[in-house]
Amino acid sequence: MTRILMFPLVLLTGLGTAATAQDADMSFFITSENPGQGADLGGLEGADAHCTALAEAAGVAGRTWAAYLSSSAEDARDRIGTGPWVNAQGVTVAADVAELHSEANDLGKETSLSETGAVINGRGDEPNRHDILTGSTADGRLAGKACSDWTSSGEGSAMVGHHDRIGGGDAPTSWNAAHASRGCSLPDLQGTGGDGLFYCFAVN
Repeated sequence: MTRILMFPLVLLTGLGTAATAQDADMSFFITSENPGQGADLGGLEGADAHCTALAEAAGVAGRTWAAYLSSSAEDARDRIGTGPWVNAQGVTVAADVAELHSEANDLGKETSLSETGAVINGRGDEPNRHDILTGSTADGRLAGKACSDWTSSGEGSAMVGHHDRIGGGDAPTSWNAAHASRGCSLPDLQGTGGDGLFYCFAVN
């Protein structure tokens, strides 16, 4: 009787482990959720803090995290460190900044995972969440006003990328510069296939 009761307990324990980051060396992920105010992330500082909180909740501590977001003060490519960057499953998605912004990167729906190692919904899934906030051009520099430097949840716009590398827009296969958002509020971001998510990279 004791053995029968212990077996499902082991299974449940295993399931609980699967909900956390799978690789302690994780240095790249997409946020699993928006902080709650659309593109108003509290500026770059607030976005970085969100990356840190999610990583630590997933079991990865001791790293300095930076959101891949461009603003009038700083370009995304200049704030994320030098690489290499590894996802929650231990897959290296880019060796350095140059590779990240080239066709040689390994970014896509199956590798651009959340901090828990989960696949983010893409085009064809319900709901579609493939629009990832970047405010950046394809080479990682500021595009437009990026929702007032990530402090607006109303008027304005920000460049988004498609983590699944498909869809509409001027550059549908771009992970960081597919098209501009409809607005800066969470409903506006959701209306074009997003959820206010963004990329996080470990600087160290």
